Amino acid sequence: MLTILGEAGALAPVRRATRSAPAHDDLPQDGGGLVHRTTLPERRAESVPLPDDLPPVVVKRLARAGITKLWSHQAEALQRVRDGEHIVVATGTASGKSLCYLLPVIEALVSDDRRSALYLAPTKALAHDQLRAVRALTIPHVRAAALDGDTPFAERDAIRHTANWILTNPDLLHHSLLPDHRYWGDMLHRLRYVVIDEAHVARGVFGAHVGLVLRRLRRLCERYDANPQFLLASATIGNPAEHAGALTGLDVTAIERDGSPRGRLHLGLWQPPFVDVEAGTRRSLLRECGDLLASFVVEHVQTLVFAKSRKAAEVIALAARERLADVPSDANVPTASLADRIRSYRAGYLPSERRELEQALRDGQLLGMAATSALELGIDVAGLDAVVLAGFPGTIASFWQRLGRAGRTGGAATGMLVAADDPLDQYLVNHPEHLLTRPPEDAIVDATNPWLLRPHLRCATQEAAITDEEAVRWFGEGAPALLAADVEVGLLRTRGERLHWVSRDKAAAMVNVRGGIGRSIRIVDTSTGSLMGDVEEGRAFRQVHTGAIHLHQGEPYEITELNLDTAIAAARPLYRTSRTTRARTDTDIEVLDELTASAWGPARVGLSTVQVTNVVTGYDVLEIGTGEVIERVALDLPPQHLVTQAVWWTLPEDLLTGPARLDTRAIPGSLHAAEHAAIGMLPLLALCDRWDIGGLSTAMHRDTGQPTVFIYDGYQGGAGLAERSHRRLGEHLIMTREAVAGCRCASGCPSCVQSPKCGNGNEPLDKDGAVRVLDVLLGLAPI
Repeated sequence: MLTILGEAGALAPVRRATRSAPAHDDLPQDGGGLVHRTTLPERRAESVPLPDDLPPVVVKRLARAGITKLWSHQAEALQRVRDGEHIVVATGTASGKSLCYLLPVIEALVSDDRRSALYLAPTKALAHDQLRAVRALTIPHVRAAALDGDTPFAERDAIRHTANWILTNPDLLHHSLLPDHRYWGDMLHRLRYVVIDEAHVARGVFGAHVGLVLRRLRRLCERYDANPQFLLASATIGNPAEHAGALTGLDVTAIERDGSPRGRLHLGLWQPPFVDVEAGTRRSLLRECGDLLASFVVEHVQTLVFAKSRKAAEVIALAARERLADVPSDANVPTASLADRIRSYRAGYLPSERRELEQALRDGQLLGMAATSALELGIDVAGLDAVVLAGFPGTIASFWQRLGRAGRTGGAATGMLVAADDPLDQYLVNHPEHLLTRPPEDAIVDATNPWLLRPHLRCATQEAAITDEEAVRWFGEGAPALLAADVEVGLLRTRGERLHWVSRDKAAAMVNVRGGIGRSIRIVDTSTGSLMGDVEEGRAFRQVHTGAIHLHQGEPYEITELNLDTAIAAARPLYRTSRTTRARTDTDIEVLDELTASAWGPARVGLSTVQVTNVVTGYDVLEIGTGEVIERVALDLPPQHLVTQAVWWTLPEDLLTGPARLDTRAIPGSLHAAEHAAIGMLPLLALCDRWDIGGLSTAMHRDTGQPTVFIYDGYQGGAGLAERSHRRLGEHLIMTREAVAGCRCASGCPSCVQSPKCGNGNEPLDKDGAVRVLDVLLGLAPI
């Protein structure tokens, strides 16, 4: 028996041991288990009556749905929209944000069904979920329809001609509706409202793409004599009004005071136990979360586990299912196992699979699910009793957003963060005040990034010829120069004052609004010929290279061939394996332009534009559990290039061998360890996680002529992350030094300096040397 936070709020015993899977009593329990717990109190509702002037049919349908009053923020939203304001509602999860935009839209369509509305969600699943909610109200004159890449072409004409509320996503808006606006002109002319749901997700590179798509939409609406209001819904972020304005290019009013009730949330911070205290290695995060999921499910506590990657979600679900394989789901049905009521959910599944899983979770058929962020975004799964986070999700905003999925029926719920072997996770569970009292981060959107703006200008020009004056009005001061560059290469031609698209290519096809690199690679099961899912080309070289072990619905497959000509990764089922794979990469950085630099004594720090070249050179075959490398295999894959921004610091070798007291042979490992730890801590300063960032350290870099550490944005053109580090470099390095020096391991571990994404297999690393490097650098920092 282990004690974990229970649904009732006190500490309740929940079985982890089952007949089929004994508890791991043979493992050392030092430093493991519940290390911090707290209870967030319930919040009482602030309600107001429904407005007297709502259309009677709307009042009647709301009453049928059990809605006879509004929370205070819902009433405020309705009034501000009626007053003609653009709004963003930034209240907590399950606070009824949907009604804040549903009411104005329904009111408008009931009053005049010739008007139209457009709803944009970051995922297809969320749009379909909202469609179900709209249709459940059965409001006359509201003809809602979902339109996305899964919609058959035969249905699209019917939607275009009959629907007055279209629920879609930024991808379809970009790829289809805007380029084909002549077919959608009537809908755009009648457009009254544009709803942007889960707006906090549109940040960084994705947010910049969304912002540029919305500017293109507004430009076309004006051409069709429309001026829609924008209604946004967001999780609680630090700058909702500023963020909504950056997305839309408009002045937006923020509604942040939450009038909805909330049940108690019993929150715990959990550490996997040490396997080797001296080495600092802990039990696998994924196995630990699998056991916790099984522990909740065996008590019939409906639980959702959020994982950071597709593979992690698969492994957690598989571990929980293995532990409960022989435990009956119901005493009356002895042949049905609890394992059958646990599944995984992630992007890349076929649409039919996603819909089936969502419905099974709502209906209670599934008791446990391990999911990626694909299930984070507002999908109505009311009734969850517990949420487990497999590692800190990267931002305070996302931390509270995911925990808010529990207790959506208003009762008490359990939330748990299980710390990963990661410097940031370890820092937060050992300094819970930074996690539980820190305000949500600001969302960053830069719609002027030329790497993103230039292709969207091409799209805008193909949609309708543009003048320089228009380009500045809609897209900023830098737009004319980018248009002129495309005139020079022959993509655009000037006729009078207007620039026209002359290429035969479709401009929208050249832009991936999700910020991925290259095409989508389809994953095909060679035993059946069926499509299992897809992965973007930028990730494919690491995840589905030839020889990679790929998990789908908890089942292992071996990638037998990655064919870049056909964009297909062929996979064969393995049935059972105790091994996994890890890609090896080589990284090179060329400094293109030094944006700013300053001296810290003999050291220098700065921010530069750089070109990063990554090559996947091979992969390691590892034993699951121990991490032992069984085999090393070489690969021949093309390099991938990235022009981005990097923060850097250089230290002369005599500074390292003198004040830092490092042997020359220890310099590479010391810089490498400091680089890893700094990458791990950057998410505390910027709205990102470590997978958005890359790094390189070298004992002698050809462009600086000195030992150098680079930390760069993992997106073309940059995303403001390295810039944020540079602006607060002293604070960043202090937190990094605390995380490394405070770790209990002897010589470096995943909790301080080892990185799960290191392309060199975490070799070489010198923990003690990293502390000395950071001490010297901080000692030179200006006060």
